[in-house]
Amino acid sequence: MGEKMNIVEAVNQALHDEMDEDENVIAYGEDVGEDGGVFRATEGLQDEFGEDRCFSSPLAESGIAGTAIGMSLYGFRPVVEMQFSGFSYLAFYQIKEHASRMRIRSRGDYNVPLTVRAPYGGGISALEHHQESPETFFAHSQGLHVVIPSTPQDTYSLLRKSIQMDDPVVFLEPKKIYRAFKEEVDTEKEVDLEQARIVQEGEDVTLIAWGAMVPVAEDAAEEIDADVEIIDPRTIYPADFDTIYESVEKTGRAMVLHEAPKSVGFGAEIATRIQENEILKMEAPVERVTAPDTPYPLYTLEDFYMPNKERAVKGLERVLNF
Repeated sequence: MGEKMNIVEAVNQALHDEMDEDENVIAYGEDVGEDGGVFRATEGLQDEFGEDRCFSSPLAESGIAGTAIGMSLYGFRPVVEMQFSGFSYLAFYQIKEHASRMRIRSRGDYNVPLTVRAPYGGGISALEHHQESPETFFAHSQGLHVVIPSTPQDTYSLLRKSIQMDDPVVFLEPKKIYRAFKEEVDTEKEVDLEQARIVQEGEDVTLIAWGAMVPVAEDAAEEIDADVEIIDPRTIYPADFDTIYESVEKTGRAMVLHEAPKSVGFGAEIATRIQENEILKMEAPVERVTAPDTPYPLYTLEDFYMPNKERAVKGLERVLNF
């Protein structure tokens, strides 16, 4: 069996193994080099591979992304870290207008094998701009893959696959569960970026969640007297809707759980797709349990903002009792 790792250790191991196997893989970002990153996800990589392949950048997210695009056009596979996902907005123009469009702009002559890593989401009592969930912004930038793992195994396998992709990937890491639990990680296991994971099977209701909300979904499923099927999309864009459709055809009920605000969140897209394709199989409207439509608050109000087990249970009860 594999070594036990938490999510941040799985990130480190995936980076190490890709850098070891492909000399064109480089890692950089704010404090990524000698300090090993603010969450220590790149710890030891500079010692192992040298300052040319793992280094700290200036505090300039647009410059981090822009130089990575240039490097990727000339054969490198950069993996850049946005120290917090809220800081990535400064690089959004580079990522959306250049990285995501390069293949279509060049009619396939050029591609951008760039991976943008960013710790995302709340739950660690951090300051403003440090706890946001920007997956919808990136999912609306066609040409990007938007990947969110929820376990150490998926973190390792999905990150390696992302780095090997010939197109750009935004890899959002749920920092609330960075060190929450460990599991054995099989370094030989491969996963498909566009294949959802069925976390557990059930017959009564389909619960779709990703990132740090997957453990919340599992806790809620244990609490309620119903047979809950939990699906983790893994990739927000392009998402595996077929697995979701197959599940709701079986259960007839669905709930989406995410920590981004409700309006225009990716849960709205899932609910709409289910309605468009499976409405005749549904026994109840799709329920959404999300954060409120407010800016992320300071940490004293964090517990009121983030969805939790109790809110998830109430949501499941509403859809089951409809």
